[in-house]
Amino acid sequence: MNAHLKPTGSAYFLTTETQATERHTLTVLVDNEPGVLARVVGLFSARGYNIDSLTVSETEHDRHRSRITIVTVATPKVLAQIKLQLERLVPVHKVHDLTAEGGSLERELALLKVAGKGENRVETLRLADAFRAQVVDASTESFVFEITGKPSKIDQFITLMTPLGLVEVVRTGLVAITRGPDGM
Repeated sequence: MNAHLKPTGSAYFLTTETQATERHTLTVLVDNEPGVLARVVGLFSARGYNIDSLTVSETEHDRHRSRITIVTVATPKVLAQIKLQLERLVPVHKVHDLTAEGGSLERELALLKVAGKGENRVETLRLADAFRAQVVDASTESFVFEITGKPSKIDQFITLMTPLGLVEVVRTGLVAITRGPDGM
C-alpha cells in the first residue's frame, strides 16, 4: 500500500494530505477604501484559513493605497490557493510572499506592563536593558516597556518578565519589508 493512502474501513482508499504546514508572511498592496480589509479577512475566514498576525496602514498617500501584512500557517497547496484568491480581489494590486522570496526584514512592537517592588524591579530593569527595551512609563509600582524586534525576541522577553510581575502585553503584529533597492 502507498504511504499516502489510508484505509477508510471500506474497499476504497482516500488520499490524505501529507504536506507539512509552513509559516509565511504575505504583503498585499490594496486600494485604501472602505471594506477592503473586510474582504481580505473574509477570504481567509470563509475558507477556514487562520491569520496569525495582521497589520494594515496607508503607505502610499498620494495613490490612496494601503499595505496589508498577513502572517499565516498553511500547507504549500493551501498557500498557493490563498495567493491566487487574493490576487483575484478587485482592489488588490500586488501580492508578495516575503517568506518564499527570501531576504525580508520582519519586526514587531510590543508594550509590556510589569508590576513589582524591590529586587524584582532591579531585575526587571536589568533584563529590559539587555533586550534594549525602553521604559515609556514608570511609577513606584510598575513599568511599561516598549520593545521592538523579531517576534521570537519579544516572546523571549515576555517569558522572562512573566515571573517578575508581567501584568499585560499589547503587540502590534508583524510588519515586513524586502531587502534591497526594489519596492513592492
